[in-house]
Amino acid sequence: MKIEQIYTGCLAQGAYYITSNGEAAIVDPLREIQPYLDRLERDGVKLKYIFETHFHADFVSGHLDLSKETHASIVYGPNAKPEFECIIAKDGEDFKIGNIIIKALHTPGHTMESTTYLLIDENGKDYAIFSGDTLFIGDVGRPDLAQKAAGMTQDELAGILFYSLRNKIMTLADDVIVYPAHGAGSACGKNMSKETISTIGNQKITNYALRENMTETEFIKEVTDGLLPPPAYFSMNVAMNKKGYESFESVLHNGMKEIKAEDFETVAEKTNALILDTRSAADFSKAYIPQSINIGINGDFAPWVGTLIANVKQPIILVTEAGMQEETVTRLSRVGFDTIIGHLKDGFEAWQKAGFETDSVNRITAEQFANEADIQKDKIIDVRKETEYEAEHIEDAYSKPLAYINDWVKDIDPKEHFYLHCAGGYRSMIAASILQARGFRNFTEIEGGFGAIAKTTIAKSDFVCQSKVLKA
Repeated sequence: MKIEQIYTGCLAQGAYYITSNGEAAIVDPLREIQPYLDRLERDGVKLKYIFETHFHADFVSGHLDLSKETHASIVYGPNAKPEFECIIAKDGEDFKIGNIIIKALHTPGHTMESTTYLLIDENGKDYAIFSGDTLFIGDVGRPDLAQKAAGMTQDELAGILFYSLRNKIMTLADDVIVYPAHGAGSACGKNMSKETISTIGNQKITNYALRENMTETEFIKEVTDGLLPPPAYFSMNVAMNKKGYESFESVLHNGMKEIKAEDFETVAEKTNALILDTRSAADFSKAYIPQSINIGINGDFAPWVGTLIANVKQPIILVTEAGMQEETVTRLSRVGFDTIIGHLKDGFEAWQKAGFETDSVNRITAEQFANEADIQKDKIIDVRKETEYEAEHIEDAYSKPLAYINDWVKDIDPKEHFYLHCAGGYRSMIAASILQARGFRNFTEIEGGFGAIAKTTIAKSDFVCQSKVLKA
């Protein structure tokens, strides 16, 4: 028996590849399936089952393409009603893979079809669970995403999750390994650990939601407290996972089409495409194609695209660093952005060489900011998350999280200058590009963000540990 966790950092997502005696199973696969096909061929095994823990909201699964290529059966838990052929497992149903068994444990609460898969090894011992979004390391799945589909409130779903955890998962032996679908950085939970593997026993000790003698009322209050609104693209990804989608190869083919600099503006106008520049914040700030939005590939790229662009059907034209076109298209497809028209041939350098108009962002260093700013008089906008702001911030700075820029941008006075920063410059450059695309030029972005500002003499609030902020 072999279990491999295939962890994708930019999505904070874990897929699982399991083999035993010539047969294999994959749990929660990503959209691009070639890496799985390569593993199957390398190991000389046949894929028998594709297990889905639930209808994912934060990414598009590769279950359909993988089943088509391998003829493996797709398995969902009770209550699932997909619009394609699959096995709907019964609670407690066994699936044999080689010399091991995968048992479906229906664990509703995050969604009503949520199912945890228990791996029973060759000796008949409970060995590991693939818990999906039911149980994370240090947290549990948020119960507010499936309210509409379930016709329930988040409190009602949280109550169901409480009993799923206690009746199906906490009854397992302490040495059973926990393999979750996500880790720190995912929007599917509130405060997940950076660790991606644990045990039932360890989670009973360290996970607030598995606290001994915890009442249902306490659980509901703590699990639902401080939940941020889910990204707008989540519901669209759920629909794609339920109904089906265009093949990844087709999406990749379209995204890899080259568009010459001379044709770029015409194509963008004809298709009503958004120009997405995925270069670094530093490069973008110096020069970019007017009206472009910058979301750097070297960061939480896909989640921010989903959060800020929201409509997965929005046509997109890419400006990337050399050789990063395929990687960029792949990451976009993972969160359902399939309408990629193509990319700028030879990148931004081709645009510059052609002599076309460029724009730039007014960016200064933290030291320049410290020397020129008067924090008693100047307006400062901090686009970090509220918890980051509450932990420590520049005195008198305004908290305006990037995730809500579409809400707070209407309150910006175009005649009043302000300074803009995040933690390190990634998010503030995203904000800067959006602001300038909407006509705002009355700001200065700070390179290096709060990390660099904190090293200057600028007055700051007293530091509060973020773990305390999250629990407050």
